[in-house]
Amino acid sequence: MEIGIHYANFTHPDWQARLVERLAETARVADQGGASLFTVMDHWFQMENLGGPAEPMLEGYTTLGYLAAVTERVRLSLLVTGATYRRPGLLAKTVTTMDVLSGGRGLLGIGAAWYEREHLGLGVPFPSMSERFERLEETLLICRQMWSADDGPFAGKHFQLAETVCVPAPPRGRVPVLIGGSGERKTLRLVAEHADACNLFGESPELVAHKLDVLRRHCDDVGRDYDEIEKTVIATLDPLTQREEFLRDMAAYAGLGISLVTASPEGDDPVAWTTTVCTDVLPRLQAL
Repeated sequence: MEIGIHYANFTHPDWQARLVERLAETARVADQGGASLFTVMDHWFQMENLGGPAEPMLEGYTTLGYLAAVTERVRLSLLVTGATYRRPGLLAKTVTTMDVLSGGRGLLGIGAAWYEREHLGLGVPFPSMSERFERLEETLLICRQMWSADDGPFAGKHFQLAETVCVPAPPRGRVPVLIGGSGERKTLRLVAEHADACNLFGESPELVAHKLDVLRRHCDDVGRDYDEIEKTVIATLDPLTQREEFLRDMAAYAGLGISLVTASPEGDDPVAWTTTVCTDVLPRLQAL
């Protein structure tokens, strides 16, 4: 099993002066320490459980472009892009640019979006959940078309594009897609139909096993090879302060076919946290 570092909290001591330095050094440590993925959130306001809009938050794709220049190997993604925030053609171009500039290390992590307060606060339409999922699916279709030989029009219910031109193309021909979320009826169905990877909430091995069974049934329904999909989870335990419990859960997840866990730095020093995770915890994960 591999690890991803999810940098969600920018509010560390003296952040007004050291935010960029600390973020960059954490990414470098993750990159050099063997982490497989480095992610930031796609939020414009900080989430309520991390202090809300009064706390610092960076725009996601600008941040990933910066991190592409200070890292060499680690994959880069938002966890996850909100499909409501950008027009799909522009999103495909933005993700492609990040992938090109990082030498093919980009990943399109995407979901339907949920944080109503930042939508209303910044004047972004926040449609119903059903419409957000419709827009998410059209976004996935548009990205697929823009990463294909077809540069013609796209006509959907919510989006109409006259030309799906994307030059230069992603170095690998397309950017892999990860869909975040555990919804059984819509989200996991979209994973089966459109994604290279899923990201589930790691609440318990039992619950994740159930979600993977649902995903397998969706794959059977649409004729998709379940084993083609990379399975990942977000950790709910701190791999340092709850190390043995964390590793027990990860062993159970590995047995279910989970190949990567994302964890967020805890405490005041994300550089030290990430260094210790990569040095002391990652080797034990890789042995699972």
